[in-house]
Amino acid sequence: MRSTIITLGLLLACKICSAQLTVTNLLTEGQKNPISIDNPNPRFSWQLVTADNKNISQSAYEIEVDTPDVVHGRLGKFWSGGKVLTAQSLYIPYKGKTLQSGGSYSWKVRVWDSKGKQSTWSEAASWKMGLLVPADWKAKWIGPYAPDVVNGPASLLRTSFSINSEVREATAYITSHGFYEAQINGAKVGDAYLTPGWTSYNKRLQYQAYDVKQLLKQGDNAIGVTLGSGWYRSPLGPVVPRPNFYGTSLGLLLQIKIVYADGTEKLIVSDESWKSSTGALRFAEIYDGCTLDTRLDQKGWATAGFNDHDWQNVKVLPGNNSNLVATVNEPVRQHETFKPIKIITTPKGEKIIDFGQNLVGWVRLTIKGHAGDSIKIAHAEVLDKPGNFYTENLRAAKAQNIYILNDNEKHTFEPQFTWQGFRYIKVQGIKGDLNPDDFTAVSLYSDMKVTGSFSCSNPLLNQLQHNIQWGQRGNFLDVPTDCPQRDERLGWTGDAQVFSRTASFNMNVHNFFTKWLKDVAADQYQSGSIPYIIPDIFKTGNNEVGGSSGWGDVATIVPWTVYTTYGDKQVLENQYQSMKAWVDFITKQTRNNLWVSGNHFGDWLFYSVNDDRDGVSAITNKYLIAQCFYARSTQILINSAKLLNKKADEQFYSRLLQKIKGAFLSEYVTPNGLISSDTQTAYVLALEFDMLPANLRQQAADRLVKNIKQYNYHLTTGFLGTPYLCDVLGKFNHADVAYKLLLQDTYPSWLYPIKAGATTIWERWDGIRTDGSFEEASMNSYNHYAYGAIGDWMYQNIAGIQAAEPGYKKIIIKPVIGGGLTWAEAGYDSVYGHINSKWKIEGNKLDMAVTIPPNTVADIFVPDALGKTYKKFTVNSGEYHYSR
Repeated sequence: MRSTIITLGLLLACKICSAQLTVTNLLTEGQKNPISIDNPNPRFSWQLVTADNKNISQSAYEIEVDTPDVVHGRLGKFWSGGKVLTAQSLYIPYKGKTLQSGGSYSWKVRVWDSKGKQSTWSEAASWKMGLLVPADWKAKWIGPYAPDVVNGPASLLRTSFSINSEVREATAYITSHGFYEAQINGAKVGDAYLTPGWTSYNKRLQYQAYDVKQLLKQGDNAIGVTLGSGWYRSPLGPVVPRPNFYGTSLGLLLQIKIVYADGTEKLIVSDESWKSSTGALRFAEIYDGCTLDTRLDQKGWATAGFNDHDWQNVKVLPGNNSNLVATVNEPVRQHETFKPIKIITTPKGEKIIDFGQNLVGWVRLTIKGHAGDSIKIAHAEVLDKPGNFYTENLRAAKAQNIYILNDNEKHTFEPQFTWQGFRYIKVQGIKGDLNPDDFTAVSLYSDMKVTGSFSCSNPLLNQLQHNIQWGQRGNFLDVPTDCPQRDERLGWTGDAQVFSRTASFNMNVHNFFTKWLKDVAADQYQSGSIPYIIPDIFKTGNNEVGGSSGWGDVATIVPWTVYTTYGDKQVLENQYQSMKAWVDFITKQTRNNLWVSGNHFGDWLFYSVNDDRDGVSAITNKYLIAQCFYARSTQILINSAKLLNKKADEQFYSRLLQKIKGAFLSEYVTPNGLISSDTQTAYVLALEFDMLPANLRQQAADRLVKNIKQYNYHLTTGFLGTPYLCDVLGKFNHADVAYKLLLQDTYPSWLYPIKAGATTIWERWDGIRTDGSFEEASMNSYNHYAYGAIGDWMYQNIAGIQAAEPGYKKIIIKPVIGGGLTWAEAGYDSVYGHINSKWKIEGNKLDMAVTIPPNTVADIFVPDALGKTYKKFTVNSGEYHYSR
């Protein structure tokens, strides 16, 4: 009997334990345990969890902040916010006493659920403040004393120092003019690449912070830093690349704060005591690649025992640290690796390796040869029709890495301060057959967390999702680039604008876009015009190179996307003046409320043919497009003003919006609803941006369908029309047509490139034509994410996951059945937790499984197997199963 009682007691205890409300995933400024925060009032976020997550919502929270008590070797309470009655669990600002530059802090939180049940205290999270004011930098800007030129060898800078006490913590703060890579005692500092990242350097220069305690040792230590040209002064831009855009000299700013066990501190700084030289890296440039000559390697140069007697003294450079900012976005890191799937000898006799995936990064080579051997690796995305190595679409970019051997030993090489976009490599300089084991392709991109997944019963759509994701990986490399392979790789604003919603599902782009949007504002012209690219390297003197509709609207659309996806109102506060300046710029260009001036890219790369005698090219009036985006940006500005309690702006721009729409109707729409540019893009933008009165909307949608049928169910849209095409069709009861377009596999369509073997999204619908020839080499990227914007429709409609409130605080799950699909599933890691939607049809029955995260609510619409009717269920968090 006693045993039975004990057993029941244990079961009851386990049940209570399993139902315990806990708090997890603590983030400070959207980062896990960051060590360089420059927001004087950091914001805290967390998630709730129980064993089953059933009906969990928060009613209150309490936060405590501690700081180390060095004297007594424990944490001391620094601030307690008390119990706060709210369901808010995101972006809670610190409200205690002033935080110290470089200070270390920890925090924990407990919550109460809707029934008043209290959680335990969470495990502690930590953060460190960055260097908050320029005077916190005791280091000096230094550079090599020897002649320093763009195409010359990389510079090596070093110094030595000693440690004679136990180290409690050590933090390195580093930035540079040019790329840098630091070592302490011969070991790489951190795992980031292409630091300090790309910003509008003269206005905002990021520094990185690293925990380097484990790299230090008692006794003698050394620091070594390699500097390369990077974005700072590499030739940038297509056609005629411009070198030295931000400056002509490489520079280093480095400061290490060491805190000993007894609380005393020591600073190691860059100053005139450092020395400089050059080594194996003879050339490193973004477009052309690098040359490593190991015969010139200075072995051990970053270790304490190295003799630098023959090295030159560095020179101290002028520097103004007022533009230094802490890094908030994820660094570029190495990710997936690929081994060769095929070794090819081309008709020209070239040795080619196929890695099976178009990716961005480089090839890691392990080789044993002879002293003086020169190994050259060139890169390409495709082979031409006969099967030869094709690089014409790289334009002037050489995209090749050269390794010169010093001895007959086996060595492993990776390039430095460069990267390539490729699927294939051409190898020269290796005698005999190539060994696939010697080659590894390494992907490189900003280390954003993967948040979204999608799959379904159609393998081609699964490949499309794969291509969308790999297009994002390859082009989200510190800035959202247009292409990763040719002599461009720039932050084109239009591309980022159209893809931002899809991007925010697949990866956590919160910090990525927050950082980049600050450069949008920094490089915005005084007129309010937005440059074509960010950072802006097109500008010369007072010449403004920007102002295109759909491109400049990145200033409003992307901040709004970030807000709706992550619920972070601070992004709108940060960007509001930039958003307003963009709308005001447009307004100043208008005549009678019509935007009919300026240079516009229009519906870039829309479907067209050379001979337009039969009217088959889908040309949409650029000013019609401009008017639609003018209205869209104004509407977003109104929404933002309302949210930020800027009532005067809300009223002013609401009146302006009515004038914009009225002018559109008068200029471009006939009384019976015919839009003057009778194209898919014209109808799509007019409907998506609400440019038409209610009585004309359905007939406009029907005209859109008529146009699609005219092209035998093919799309004709370009960059600006494509993202919204299927969305508009679905909103106006033509989901069947949306599915037909999505599943079309002949040119032009989303699936045509897949049938042609694409593993990323192409820049053009026909990058490879139906006869196997290529589009014009001057602009034909095979890794260009813009047309991948269709992903947003797939996730919101096929899987049915939609945000009804910012941050997915309220969720809608409403799958659209069609396209012959028998099942589909998508998952998304929202700021509140994991959302999942899965449905499957067997016979006449549909089964559906849904996961809703804690502290949210959802409306779940369950369709029948034909997708004709829905049943609605309103639920709190938990897992739900339905059958119809």
